[in-house]
Order: sequence, then C-alpha cells, then structure tokens
Amino acid sequence: MTAPSKQQRLDTLVKLLAELTDPTDCRALLEDLCTAKELENMAERCYAAQLLTQGLTYNQVMALSDISSATLSRVSRCVQYGKGYSRLLK
Repeated sequence: MTAPSKQQRLDTLVKLLAELTDPTDCRALLEDLCTAKELENMAERCYAAQLLTQGLTYNQVMALSDISSATLSRVSRCVQYGKGYSRLLK
C-alpha cells in the first residue's frame, strides 16, 4: 500500500472540515488536531483579518490584537490577495 501524498492528506482534511455543520463538532476536531497555541494563533489571525477588512490601520490592529507585525503583514496580504479571508470574513 502506498501512503497518500501530502496534497492528498490535505485534501482529506479539507473535506472533513467542509463536512462539519455543528460548531461544537468543529471545535472538538480542531482541539484534537491542534495545540492550544496553534488554535490561539489561528483565532488571532482571523481577528486581525476582520479588523483589516473593517478598515483599521496596522497600528490599530496591533494595538487591539496580540499579533506581530510580520504575521500581520502576512494576514494583510492574504486579505488583499488570498482566496479565503475576503469571502469568509464579511
């Protein structure tokens, strides 16, 4: 038996997440898959993205969140040019 590729493994995870309809189930899965710090970091990135989509400046976002300037820059690029944030955070 051949092990699935990294892309196939990612596809399996994405399909699993897409099938979840109950927030409680989603939280349980994320808590099983991720460390508390990983979840905290993802939540902070989503919060920063929300603030950016509301028109706040980098300085305002950094004052309201616990995010580094480097991470905020990455989040900002994803908000502007990415495929997920702009659709999900409206």
